[in-house]
Amino acid sequence: MKKELQHKIDFKTKPQGALGQLEELALQIGQIQNTLTPELKNPTFLVFAADHGLTEEKISTFPKEVTFQMVMNFLYGGAAINVFCNQHDITLKIVDAGVDYDFPDTYKLINAKIAHGTKNSLKEPAMSTNECEQALAKGAELVKAEAAAGCNVIGFGEMGIGNTSAAALIMQKITKLPIEQCVGAGTGLDNDGIDHKTEVLRKVTQKHNVTAPKDILAAVGGLEIAMMCGAMLEAKKQNMLILVDGFIATSAFMVANEIDKSIKDNAVFGHVSNEQGHKRMIEYLGVKPILNMGLRLGEGTGAALAYPLIKSSIEFLNKMASFEDAGVSESN
Repeated sequence: MKKELQHKIDFKTKPQGALGQLEELALQIGQIQNTLTPELKNPTFLVFAADHGLTEEKISTFPKEVTFQMVMNFLYGGAAINVFCNQHDITLKIVDAGVDYDFPDTYKLINAKIAHGTKNSLKEPAMSTNECEQALAKGAELVKAEAAAGCNVIGFGEMGIGNTSAAALIMQKITKLPIEQCVGAGTGLDNDGIDHKTEVLRKVTQKHNVTAPKDILAAVGGLEIAMMCGAMLEAKKQNMLILVDGFIATSAFMVANEIDKSIKDNAVFGHVSNEQGHKRMIEYLGVKPILNMGLRLGEGTGAALAYPLIKSSIEFLNKMASFEDAGVSESN
C-alpha cells in the first residue's frame, strides 16, 4: 500500500514534495487505514483531569483548586480547548481521572475518578500499582467506546495543577537526561521558582529507583497521565489516528511507546511546546510535530489547532487532480 499511496501523492498536479509535510501525513494516514482514500471519522478529544500530591511542595504558581475550577470552565464551554474543538467540529469530552473534588452527577462529565489525586511522590509513590492499572484500564475502556461509536481519529488533552512536574519526572526516568533539562516554567514560575521545582524533582528522582514503564508511571506520574497512556495504547489497538498534544500528553505517549514501540506508526504530534523539555522529548522520540507556535497551555490545544492541517492532507489526497486527470504535462 505504501508504494501505491506514494504514487498517488507524487502524481497530483504539483511538483513532487511540493506540499511538504502534508504529503508525509497523507502517506502515514493512508497506511494506517490501508487505503488510497482515507477518511477522518467523528474526530473526538478526551481531556483528562486530576490533581497531584506533589503540589504540597510548592512546585506550581497556582493552588491545586484551579484543577477543579478549570474543569468547571471546560464544562461551561469557556476554555481554549472548547473554542478550538467547536471551531473544527471536534467532539470534546471531559474526564475526571482523579480531581480532588466531587462533581455533582448532574454535570456532563465522565466520572472515571480513581482517587482524589495522587500522593506526594517526594514521600511515597504517586499511585499504587493497582491505582495505576485501574487508570490505564479506564483510559482503554473509554477509547474502545469511542471506536465502537465510529471514531477513527482521537486526540488527548489534560488538566492538573502540578502535572508538568509529573511529566518532567517521567521524561527524566525514560530518557535518563539530567533533571535540569526536563524541568520548565509550567504555569509561569520565575527563575527562583524553577530552581526550587528542579531541586524538589531531583529529590523525587533519587527516591524512586524504577525503570519499567508502568513502575515509572505509578511512582512519579499522574492519574490523568496514566489514563491518557492507557487510552493511547487502546487507540493503537483500534488502529485509530492518535493526535498527541504537548509536554504532558507526550509524557503519557513516552510511557505508551515504552510498552508498544509500534504506537508511533499511528501518532501525529500536533506541535512542539514552549515548555523546554518538550523539544528534547520530540528529539528522543524522533518525530516531527506539525506546529511550532510557542504554545504551552495544554488541554489538547496544540493538537486541536493542528487538526485542520491534518484534514487538509486527506483532502488533497482524495480530491486534488492527478496530471492524467487534468491533462497537464508531467515534468521530464
